[in-house]
Amino acid sequence: MKLQVTIPCYNESKNIPLLLERFHKILNRNDIGILLVDNGSTDNSPSIIRELLPNYSFAESIRVEINQGYGFGILSGLRHSKSEYLGWTHADMQTDPFDILRGFELLESANQPQNVYVKGLRRGRPIFDEFFTMGMSIFESIYLGASLWDINGQPNLFHRSFFELWENPPSDFSLDLYAIYTAKIKNREVKRFQVNFPPRVHGESSWNNGLSSKWKFIKRTIDFSLKLKKGL
Repeated sequence: MKLQVTIPCYNESKNIPLLLERFHKILNRNDIGILLVDNGSTDNSPSIIRELLPNYSFAESIRVEINQGYGFGILSGLRHSKSEYLGWTHADMQTDPFDILRGFELLESANQPQNVYVKGLRRGRPIFDEFFTMGMSIFESIYLGASLWDINGQPNLFHRSFFELWENPPSDFSLDLYAIYTAKIKNREVKRFQVNFPPRVHGESSWNNGLSSKWKFIKRTIDFSLKLKKGL
């Protein structure tokens, strides 16, 4: 397999069928697949995955028994994958699986794809979320001395050799920041492409559900940024 994309799933039982069927419709090559990481779900996601996965040859799954964070689920998937290229995206259907194909075409067409990091740049988000992202992007770019815009944009795609450079990546939502900042300081070419970001079809975000959650996210991100600047 040339590319296997990790998709962490935490209580996404309603979105998993939509996700698998969307991949089935748009996947036009047999060297790309997905790895669903049941990230300690407490709903019926495990039974949904067991029931549906045999119908989709491009998909496999692993389970994290106890949720230890967004980043932990992604890292579990990346470490499990054996493909030449790796990546991740979300299971909430706010990022279209077709964006993975678009992003991978961008990656493969590069002169030196092993030295390229491809990341989505979200469009069509609520104004408040855009404002929040802008503020965080400006802070991180100034503090860390690198252009870091829309840090949590999806999908993320890169060569396995880049992942092998990672040292002590975080297990929470700071993983997105860690990855793009590492790409910058390790002299990877970061290629961004625009992706639509519609509202969730089912369920609610496990973190983005009000001002209180955003404040906690800001605090965690700033704390990690302090460590990141010292450690890398």
